[in-house]
Amino acid sequence: MKKMNKNHSQPNHSEANAERMRIDKWLWAARFYRTRTLAKEAIESGRVHYAGSRVKTSKEISVGDELNIRQGSATAMTEKTVVVEALTAQRGNATAAQMLYSETEESIARRAYYAEQRKLANLARPDNKPNKKERRDLERFRKNQD
Repeated sequence: MKKMNKNHSQPNHSEANAERMRIDKWLWAARFYRTRTLAKEAIESGRVHYAGSRVKTSKEISVGDELNIRQGSATAMTEKTVVVEALTAQRGNATAAQMLYSETEESIARRAYYAEQRKLANLARPDNKPNKKERRDLERFRKNQD
């Protein structure tokens, strides 16, 4: 039986009170991204900023750090500014994940503003497609405008 050297013991990754942690692992545990690979890709593509600048996947964060995170598609991109409240290497349920960070007031207001703008932009669209008679009327109207 092998003896384990004290200097080479494995760290306990399930510690909830760790002092520092990789940013990709924290983003995954806080449920910003579904997998660590997606978190890594988001970091590498510049959608995650720390202290106003891009970071690397291996960047270590600690409690109190502020992160800017952009999520979503190009048409519905949301940007959140969050403050790290706790660190954990285990991915828990959504309520546990929300305990890991707090979103700033400015970020909440900015997201609400952009959500309202997206809703207003969709109001310009009709609720349904025009039927045959309405299409003919539109065609007649356009011809008369020329």
